[in-house]
Amino acid sequence: MSIWTRIADALSALSKGESLYEVFDRLSAPPERSVGFTIAVIALGAKMAKADGQVTRDEVAAFREVFHISPEDEANAARVFNMARTDTAGFQDYAKRIRRMFEADHTALCDLMEGLFYIAMADGEYHPFEDEFLVEVARIFEMDDREFRGLRARFVPDAEPDPHDVLGVSPANSQAEIRKAWRDLVRETHPDRLIARGVPVEAVKLAEKRLIAINHAWEELKRDAA
Repeated sequence: MSIWTRIADALSALSKGESLYEVFDRLSAPPERSVGFTIAVIALGAKMAKADGQVTRDEVAAFREVFHISPEDEANAARVFNMARTDTAGFQDYAKRIRRMFEADHTALCDLMEGLFYIAMADGEYHPFEDEFLVEVARIFEMDDREFRGLRARFVPDAEPDPHDVLGVSPANSQAEIRKAWRDLVRETHPDRLIARGVPVEAVKLAEKRLIAINHAWEELKRDAA
């Protein structure tokens, strides 16, 4: 059973009067957590697309690239996207529901933020409204400022990445501590860890940019210390 078939099953509850973000409450544990993650990225992505006033073909293509949407599954993906885009609930409501879903797993929320940044940059432009949107979502997700800056730096070309931010360390940390932080992040980015956190197989490729940035930051700090 594909994840999109499972999404269709989850959305069947909508015919009983539930709103889309209320469905999240029933998708908090594996294996359905991966369904919740996918719906969350699409729903918040739709709200973000609405924030800058238009939904571009590139943004739609980004959904397809991240989630490998096949032609037979496009109808279910489009249903989630359009329902979230037209729902009267604000994106803050969605973000709060999602935070509760992953309350005990902050790393999963970071995975989700990566998906949103990927979609935001799909058209090659980082719109001010998208930045405001993501700053507010990060606040609701309780991401600290350094964590958000490091994430933003990996996706937005004009954001010069601070390697300390990327690794979540400070210049006061020893080389051994920085190396441990780098190794821990590489371990957390392993596909098996992502899937265990509820990130669907279809979205594991989001970690590719993260791993490149993590290794680049480590190499930069190692070179500076030499």
